[in-house]
Amino acid sequence: MKNILILGAGLMQKPAILSARELGYKTYVIDADPKAVAVPLADEFCKIDLKAREEILAYAEKIKKAEGLSAVFTAGTDFSASVSYVCEKLGLPTHSFEAAQNASIKTRMRECFSKAGVPSPDFININEASKKELQLSEDGISYKEKKLLFPLVVKPVDNMGARGCRMIRSKGEFESSFSAAIKASRSGNAILEEYMEGEEYSIDALVYKGTFTVTGFAVRHIKYPPYFIETGHTMPAVLSKEVGDQLISIFACGAKALGLTSGAAKADIKFTKNGAMIGEIAGRLSGGYMSGWTYPYASDLNLTKEAILIAAGEEPCQLISRRKPVDFNCGKAELTKPYDLFEIPCLRTSAERAWISIPGKVQYIEEIKEYTDQAVRNVLPRATVTLGGSVDFPRNNVEKCGNVIAVSHSRDIAISAAEDAASNVFITLEPNDAETEKFLKGDCLPDEEGFPPAAFAKLSDEELSKIEGEIPQNQSISSLIPDFILEKYGKLTDWNYNTISQTALKFDILRKNHPALDAKSFWSALMRGGLQAAVYISDSKK
Repeated sequence: MKNILILGAGLMQKPAILSARELGYKTYVIDADPKAVAVPLADEFCKIDLKAREEILAYAEKIKKAEGLSAVFTAGTDFSASVSYVCEKLGLPTHSFEAAQNASIKTRMRECFSKAGVPSPDFININEASKKELQLSEDGISYKEKKLLFPLVVKPVDNMGARGCRMIRSKGEFESSFSAAIKASRSGNAILEEYMEGEEYSIDALVYKGTFTVTGFAVRHIKYPPYFIETGHTMPAVLSKEVGDQLISIFACGAKALGLTSGAAKADIKFTKNGAMIGEIAGRLSGGYMSGWTYPYASDLNLTKEAILIAAGEEPCQLISRRKPVDFNCGKAELTKPYDLFEIPCLRTSAERAWISIPGKVQYIEEIKEYTDQAVRNVLPRATVTLGGSVDFPRNNVEKCGNVIAVSHSRDIAISAAEDAASNVFITLEPNDAETEKFLKGDCLPDEEGFPPAAFAKLSDEELSKIEGEIPQNQSISSLIPDFILEKYGKLTDWNYNTISQTALKFDILRKNHPALDAKSFWSALMRGGLQAAVYISDSKK
C-alpha cells in the first residue's frame, strides 16, 4: 500500500484524506487537536503541532523507514512550508522550501513580486521595533523615505482567514489595528500595504512540469469595512476573456516569481483601474470550501486527487486530459510567459454563502423551513458555534457562523438557492444580554466607525418619531410594517439575505405568540439587527 502524510485534520483537510484513500493511499494524519473533525477518517493519527517541522520530519522519516512514504500534503492550512521542508529533506516532489516560505511570509512575497515586476501593492514591514520609526500624518504613514497614503491595509505576515487583517482609514485607527495584526502573527511581524480598489477573485491552480493549470476561478464577495469579510464566493467568475486571461497571466507570473514549481498555488487577486494586481499567493490549495467543494461540484474534477498525484510523483491524468489552453496576456511588456497556461472550465455554477450573527450568546439554532431544494448541496454550521457559546459580528473569516453551498446549471438558481438557504438558518440569542444590548444601541469603538453595520439602516430621530404605540400581544407584524420603512428601505437585504418584509414574515413564524411590544423599540431593533434582533426584543420582554 502507498502511504501519504497529511498535515491537518480539520474540515478543510477532509477532502484530502478522503481523496487519498480513494486513490489507494494509507493516510497518516497529524494535527495538534486530537478531537479535530476529520481524525476518525485517518488510517493512522498522531498528535503533532503543524508548526513543529522537526517533529513532523521525524514522524515522516519513521513512516518512510517502516512502510515507505509517497507524499506529504496539506490543503487549507498555513503550513505548506512545513510540507516543503519535510519533502525536501526526504527527496519527495514539492515546491522548494524557499519557494514555500516565499508563499507563506507576506513580506518575502511582496519582495519577490517587486523584484520580478509583478503588480502588487507597495508595502512596509512593521513590528514593535520599526513602529518607533513610523511617521503618522493626516493623509498617510511614512517609514524612512517611503510614504503610503490612506486607506491602507494591515495584516500579520504569517496568518490566514483574514485574522488580524483590516483597513486603516485614518491615523486614529492605526494603533489598535497594528496591535491586532501583531497579536495574530506567529513571528510578531505585520505588513502595512496600499489598499487595492477593485473586484476580488480567488483562483486555484496546479503547477506541473512547466505547466500552470487553473482549477477554479471564483469571484469573492468581500464586505463590512474596515474588515474584509468574505460573505461567499461564486464560481465561475463572469468576466471578459481579456480580463480573465490577464488575471490568470499575472497570477502565473507571481507564482513563478515565488519559485513555485511542483504542486498547488492559490491566489487572491484584484482587477483594479491599473489592471490585475496580486493580493497574495499561497503554495497550497485554497480553503474556504473552494478547492474541496465548490470547484469539484462545478467542474466534476476532484482537483485534490490531482494535487495528491503530483505530490506523489505520479501523472495527473484527469488534469492533463481536460485542460484547455489560456492565452498569455499580462498587460505588462516586461513580463514574459512563465509557464504553459491552461484552465479546466466549469460545467455549472457553484455558489457559497455564509450566514452571520449579531453579538450575543447562542440559545439554540434552527432552520426556519425544511430544505428540499435539490440545488443546495451543503449546510455547514461552524463547530465553534455552540449552545451557550458567544457569537459576534465577524471581524475575520473564522468568526462567521456557517456556510451554504448550492449548485446548478443556472447561475441565478445556484445563487438564489444558496442565499435562500442561508436566510433560513436562525440563531436564537439569549435574552437580556449586555453585548446584544450594546449592538442594538449602535455602540462602536472609536477606531471602528460604522462597524458593525446595521442590518438595514439606523432610523433617524425624525423617522422614529413617526412610530407610535405598541404591537399587540400575538399580533402578526408582517401587516404592521410602517409605510415609510417599506417605501425607503423595502428593497434592502440584510447580511443573511432577508428583506424587511421577509424578516417580518419569519418573525411571525418564529414568534407567533409574543408579548405586547413597544413599536418604536421593536422596529428600531429590527432595522438595526434584523430577524435576530426582532426575536431578541420579543424574548427579552417575556
